[in-house]
Amino acid sequence: MKMQHRYRTLIVAAGLLGLFVAAPAHAASLTQVNDWGASGVPSYVKMYIYVPDNVAAKPPIVVSAHSCGSTATGQMGNIPKTKAAADANGFILILPDNPGQNCWDVGAKDTSLKHDAGGDTKAVVQMVKYALNKYSGDASRVYAFGGSSGAMLTQALMAVYPDVFRAGSARAGVPAGCWAEGYATSNQWSDSCAGGNVSKTAQAWGDLVRGMYAGYTGHRPRLQIMQGDADQTISFKNSAEAIKEWTNVLALSTAPTSTDMTTTSIATYTRQFWKNSCDYVVFETWAGKGGSHSMGYEEDAILKFFGLDKPGGTDPEPNCTGGGGAGSGGASGSAGSAGASGSTGTATGGTGGTSTGSVAGSPGIGGAPSIAGSGGSGGSTVGASGASTGSAGSVASGGSVVVGGTSGAPGTHSAAGSPATGDSGSDSGGCAFVAVHSKSKLGLGALALGLALVGFRRRRRSAQR
Repeated sequence: MKMQHRYRTLIVAAGLLGLFVAAPAHAASLTQVNDWGASGVPSYVKMYIYVPDNVAAKPPIVVSAHSCGSTATGQMGNIPKTKAAADANGFILILPDNPGQNCWDVGAKDTSLKHDAGGDTKAVVQMVKYALNKYSGDASRVYAFGGSSGAMLTQALMAVYPDVFRAGSARAGVPAGCWAEGYATSNQWSDSCAGGNVSKTAQAWGDLVRGMYAGYTGHRPRLQIMQGDADQTISFKNSAEAIKEWTNVLALSTAPTSTDMTTTSIATYTRQFWKNSCDYVVFETWAGKGGSHSMGYEEDAILKFFGLDKPGGTDPEPNCTGGGGAGSGGASGSAGSAGASGSTGTATGGTGGTSTGSVAGSPGIGGAPSIAGSGGSGGSTVGASGASTGSAGSVASGGSVVVGGTSGAPGTHSAAGSPATGDSGSDSGGCAFVAVHSKSKLGLGALALGLALVGFRRRRRSAQR
């Protein structure tokens, strides 16, 4: 009887071992964070985070913002490759949400378009700081990307918080500050900017961005922008305006360093690339031939631009320590001056200056620091990246437009300017990506091992008799 009891015990133990190992591991999922230190920001803004099961030792942080009328969960469904890369490479995703609102408040010039003044941009930055602190993140590798309104938020973050973000990618967005022209707080929309009716000189755009964080002279994020040239929701004219803005802010020539064409599964693009004085690409534009507003995310290109396409990768743009680059569209710099003390340099001005080669945007020899992103050859800055579009929105009787809707379908907007009737749909029609971690094979193996041990013990007992 004792022998039989011992066998039964071994069999039960083997079965339990198999069941224990076969149980699925806890899979990472998009989770709302309730206590992320929100202070002085809109109460409607919510934080969602995706922390992969295997987090890198010092994980980069990536913010991905949804389009008008969509949600954090809708946005997660748009970016399956980014989620898969987070799982494989260990970086963390933050997806902000704004329930009850139509779009992000990137037209609020006294809050979201001013450093540390509040608004949706400050809320996102507080989310980033929460994640950096809680997960010992890499503060030198914080990125953002999004589509349509999410792209507008991306460009605003690069302009208002250059001290937080390393790069961004914006698809079908507008230049930082453009949305403030004719901005309606009722639906967070700007007909003037969306229609392509806001145009400024490169210098005016640059001054607008520099004014969003007055006195800042540090590194400027690099930027990647993408848009379909047949976009009927956000005028393609905004891509040309963004080029003027960011070449000025990043102290780049108006002419690109190189151009090419590429065809992906989404579209055929004409691309332009700008390199800084240290030969790193800090600004690039993708124009999709015949592309609409609701083009999909070029996730492979975005991940590569951030240096997140492989485990253990590094940011593709080390701090610039070489000579200064010629300024683009700068103001009142004396040509040939050594670093043009305190000036921003004209397009041709400052060409005789040289740079001390400290961090990008540092002063030229003999000159005081030029305003961040400006400059003759007395200093250059590095650029931000951004690219993303939302799904096509439809114009209602009130003339307002909204991006979003269910599964990429056009969002609708009431004449009264209320939020879109679409649910938490994606802005590109992408389907959700669900990761399942199963260990059933290991469980069966453990069960078999346990049963084998029981058999071995029985044979040993028989031999002893």
